[in-house]
Amino acid sequence: MATRALILVEGHRSIGLLYVKAAQRLGLHTITLSADPVQYDYLAAESLEAIRVDTDDFDALMRECSRLRATYDIAGITGFSGLDESIYATVGRLCRHFDLPGPDPASIERCCDKFTQRQLLAAAGIPMPAYRLAADATGVESSAMELGLPVIVKPAVGSGSCGVRLCRNVDELAKHTAYLLAGELTSESSPRILIEEFAQGPQYSADTMGNEVIAVGAADFERPPNFVVRGSIFPAQLTDYEYKRIVDVSLSCLGALDLGWGPANIEFRWTERGPVVIEVNPRLPGWTTPRLIQLAYGIDPIAEHLKLVIGEEWDLRRRHSQTAAARFLVPEGDGVLDWIEGDSLAVAIPGVAEIKLYVEPKTPIERKGDFRDTMGHVIAVSPSRAETEAILQRAVDLIRWSITPFPTLGDQTQSAAPHLLATRAGGAS
Repeated sequence: MATRALILVEGHRSIGLLYVKAAQRLGLHTITLSADPVQYDYLAAESLEAIRVDTDDFDALMRECSRLRATYDIAGITGFSGLDESIYATVGRLCRHFDLPGPDPASIERCCDKFTQRQLLAAAGIPMPAYRLAADATGVESSAMELGLPVIVKPAVGSGSCGVRLCRNVDELAKHTAYLLAGELTSESSPRILIEEFAQGPQYSADTMGNEVIAVGAADFERPPNFVVRGSIFPAQLTDYEYKRIVDVSLSCLGALDLGWGPANIEFRWTERGPVVIEVNPRLPGWTTPRLIQLAYGIDPIAEHLKLVIGEEWDLRRRHSQTAAARFLVPEGDGVLDWIEGDSLAVAIPGVAEIKLYVEPKTPIERKGDFRDTMGHVIAVSPSRAETEAILQRAVDLIRWSITPFPTLGDQTQSAAPHLLATRAGGAS
């Protein structure tokens, strides 16, 4: 009998190994198809099967999957978007071709274009910020003037808050527009830019599977103009009315975008108008969210997603109710990481569920104003919100680091005496 296998299109630095482990618990052999398998450290570390293939070439992927079917019983195909949301649409096309369960590729493609997504949500009457689309600096400026500064300016295609910035005045607007039009964040030959009203208020997210909301969490970010996440917590502290509003709007989003299959993540700001939709992501979020949901509710969204992928019955019932929270370690400045320590002491604190460091000493730290700025995370869980937050703070206070700033032009031109760069040590409070 042929071995049952799961094909993963590309990997994921934060949740890729979790998918592999969940697949193995379901009795599946995993095969990763990637344009560059080396970028996913866990593939080599776990001796996992990986095949190099151009994942932008649908025909190449189709041929490789057909070849694998001669050896394996392919139970399902899924994948990860990373910074390229189009990968998940490709997964949907492969599933359609091989008659396997999967997302609707057309729905994924519409959702991944933030302007098209906004149009569909607006047509359904879903509350969201006012918005405009522009393709050049003149269009961006006129749109911002129409909406009124400050405005959010971001690429129409992208993820992970990359290129998302609050522009508070004309100078900031011009500078960020020039950066986006340079095209470093997108493969589009003529980058399109979304200009949005700045929705102010607490940030929440609803995580869904199929047509069901399985969790609602809260997040906090560094002060604008950038949007670097500092922490998240499940469940969010909401009244019954607020929770119901978020659930109702979430389900309306799924209907408007035809996302009734598989996982999705919907981001909100709670404003004077109530919940305003910031973005709908047609996938399971990465980083700490799947782990937090599992710790808070006893639901493993990765395992349940895989059951859906291979056509098995899933179970989204909550097994318990706890409070799980994550804090991200964010550097205060750019430079070279000299050392980072304290994680071994912090992980020994009762209630600390996980500590991960993403960087090692001698790593250059260059902040970009998005998720890539984080150096690690701490996760804590307990029966109450106050206790979880206290555990988390105790753990984070133990983690310290030192970063030597990069030399400035003035440093490099000074003569004779050697220049000693200042180092800074501090936890992520």
